[in-house]
Amino acid sequence: MTTTTGSVRPTAPLKSAAPRLRSPRRRISGRPRRSVLLTVLTGVVLVYSLLPLVWLLISATKSQQGLARSFGLWFDGNFDLWQNIGATFTYQDGVFGRWLLNTLLYVLVGAGGATLLAVLGGYALAKFAFPGKRAVFAVVIGAVAVPGTALAVPTFLMFSKMGLTNTPWAVIVPSLISPFGLYLMWVFATEAIPTELMEAARIDGASELRTFFQVALPLLAPGTVTVLLFTTVATWNNYFLPLIMLKDPDWYPLTLGLDSWNKQAQTAGGEAIPHLVLTGSLLTIVPLIAAFLLLQKYWQSGLSAGSVKE
Repeated sequence: MTTTTGSVRPTAPLKSAAPRLRSPRRRISGRPRRSVLLTVLTGVVLVYSLLPLVWLLISATKSQQGLARSFGLWFDGNFDLWQNIGATFTYQDGVFGRWLLNTLLYVLVGAGGATLLAVLGGYALAKFAFPGKRAVFAVVIGAVAVPGTALAVPTFLMFSKMGLTNTPWAVIVPSLISPFGLYLMWVFATEAIPTELMEAARIDGASELRTFFQVALPLLAPGTVTVLLFTTVATWNNYFLPLIMLKDPDWYPLTLGLDSWNKQAQTAGGEAIPHLVLTGSLLTIVPLIAAFLLLQKYWQSGLSAGSVKE
């Protein structure tokens, strides 16, 4: 109590605020809820995706007579897979091996070059400011929206004027341009490379080239692998561009070569070899499956990078 010359007033005790009780939170079970509809739809998609591969694998084990006398989704009495593989590589003086080497050439030079250009271009567009950057962005988006078949005829006319048709360059040079790969690396480099890290490297005296190879490139590895997979699949399965550019069977890729084998039965005196076509198709997809399995972890991390905000 405090005493003054006037009235004496007792000081009122402070009221302590009553603690608020928090409502108990619901405990979320560690097991996700199961959806029967989602499980059924996933199973249908899985069967739809794997059924052609199963049919191809089973059909490649049959001879030409076995294809006609047996059910498509079950094996024949004779297992002729190894004989079919040997016949595929020896038919027409081993031209299948030449087509395989051509495809590897187109993939290594075309898809590899497209990946390199996409990494360099995406890094520059993401981390450097220059006049006309918005115009470049509009051009890249427009190029992604334009289908490749719409550019096939102008590309053929241009290469015909240059005298490059019926040569490997007619397939390799157009494969070097990947607008989608450039856009993907642009977006990935924007999120994957901190600007502060680049500035620290420059302060330490690193050149732009050294900063790219020693600082930025390791961080771009997931996106680089993702673009490499996309461009590899696109080049490996490319059919329309070689169809209009190449006339010499010695420069055919696997897609065009197997198509010529499939069509030769329709020509006068042509031999029907469906068992070799199926076996060659099986051998064609084996490298792609191996590439996806070996690079799966990089591919998944590259697709999910930047999707979670920290």
